[in-house]
Amino acid sequence: MRQVRRPHGDGSVAEASGGGGGQQDDDDPTVALDLERLILDAPRRYTPYQAARAADVPMELATRFWRAMGFPDIGQSRALTDNDVIALRRLAGLVESGLLSEPMAIQVARSTGQTTARLAGWQMDTFLENLTQAVEPGMTRADVAYPLVELLLPELEQFLVYVWRRQLAAVTGRVVQAAEDTEITSGRLAVGFADLVGFTRLSRRLEEEELGELVETFENTCSDLIAGQGGRVIKTLGDEILYVSEDPATAAEIALSLVETLAKEDTMPALRVGMAFGTVTSRMGDVFGTTVNLASRLTSIAPRDAVLVDGELAAALELLGAVAPPAPDGDPDEGPHGDGDHRFHLQPMWRRPVRGLGLVEPWLLSRPGRLG
Repeated sequence: MRQVRRPHGDGSVAEASGGGGGQQDDDDPTVALDLERLILDAPRRYTPYQAARAADVPMELATRFWRAMGFPDIGQSRALTDNDVIALRRLAGLVESGLLSEPMAIQVARSTGQTTARLAGWQMDTFLENLTQAVEPGMTRADVAYPLVELLLPELEQFLVYVWRRQLAAVTGRVVQAAEDTEITSGRLAVGFADLVGFTRLSRRLEEEELGELVETFENTCSDLIAGQGGRVIKTLGDEILYVSEDPATAAEIALSLVETLAKEDTMPALRVGMAFGTVTSRMGDVFGTTVNLASRLTSIAPRDAVLVDGELAAALELLGAVAPPAPDGDPDEGPHGDGDHRFHLQPMWRRPVRGLGLVEPWLLSRPGRLG
């Protein structure tokens, strides 16, 4: 059992029992260092040069790994632990064994670092309310932070591994099912952008807390709906969310459901969605290419509470038999109302030039029996 110093509100430090191993650094009694020791479960021992040498990794490669993981250069500060040495040794070992090339190992470090940095920040934002509301008068944030982190750390660690394994299984399944290697990185996907209308103007009127609540509601609602219907969230950008699906009909259903669901939220601005179907390049969990650009452009010209799709997606929905045939006399209210597989109605819109993509003819997507 190692001794961990828990900070008091008066700045003094008390000794308390904790799990794990290692020794206590008595030179710096700051709260931040106490929390660092608790989270890392190891004392500071090495300078970067010493850590690289202990891991038997060239300093230049060690520096590239650390920067890829998102850690700043620290000069010759003695700030690294045994766990840093072990992680460095493992990455280098993957390269030496031939399992990964050096560029691949750098990409693994970068993708892991960027993702977990955002995750850690996101989780701390979630817990911040507990850190700023003292449970008893006179208690400081430090008094609350240490026991909260101590209790949450093992549970969050196990949950992180569980979710990562689940996500890895899902991604691996998609890769294995791909007919060719090119389908993995440059496959055909339906890409959708959902964007809140007038968000910039609205953000000037709302208090910071209100704006934060609106963005959180938007992201949570969209993410849950997209995941629940079988799509994949690629990223969120405050007032915008990017998602993909291998199935055009699934992507279309998600788009209409997003508009319908958010329209029920009185405090939520109108939503517009743009979608395109075609070849997409995937890198480090993100997607790129003309299809993605087209979906973004269609979003910018979509009407309020409406969905615009490109000709490729419209054709794919037609091919799947998911589009209701034209109603007699062109009256959508007299047409089929979603019987069978006819889940969607498509209305051609006027052609218009789209910046960087030339002349585009979008289609308005709606439910059968509804004028778009």
